[in-house]
Amino acid sequence: MKAQKVLGSAAVGVGLGTLLLPLAAFADTTVSPATTPVGGTVVLTTTTCNPKSGDALFRVTGPDRDQNVRSTTAAAGGGLSAELFTAGFTLGTYTVTTTCGDGSNGGTAQFTVTPIGGAQAGAGGRHGDTGVLVAGGALAAVALTGGAVLVAAVGAASARPGGCADPPSPAAGVLVPA
Repeated sequence: MKAQKVLGSAAVGVGLGTLLLPLAAFADTTVSPATTPVGGTVVLTTTTCNPKSGDALFRVTGPDRDQNVRSTTAAAGGGLSAELFTAGFTLGTYTVTTTCGDGSNGGTAQFTVTPIGGAQAGAGGRHGDTGVLVAGGALAAVALTGGAVLVAAVGAASARPGGCADPPSPAAGVLVPA
């Protein structure tokens, strides 16, 4: 009976994960390049937002900065984009959170501002997959835990005399040979 409860709980968890993971995967914001020197330009792009629903709002937060940047153009692959000039930015990592014109989540990304002369690297920061990876890891952990509990329950039941029944208790007046 306990094994059925564990299996039922695991099945519900897997089912919910299957429904929710695709929703998280659609929110997509990128910053290109992922690293730029002070005074450089990065392109903020969201492919999630529909240009017909209005402009996207990119919120840029980081060391000594919290500002909004409105999308200025339709992105080549669909969605919306804006350019951000990093003059006056403090060195460090910045997070870009996108809100679409209809109020929906457009995703999150990061970029790093380096000293002038620092090398650019990468095609763009992308953090849209973080939630998907965490959710997938949690589902895998639940499945492994459920499997371990099931194996332990079956092993313990088969080791008992008579298969699944608990042995009689000496306190009940029945002597069990050692």
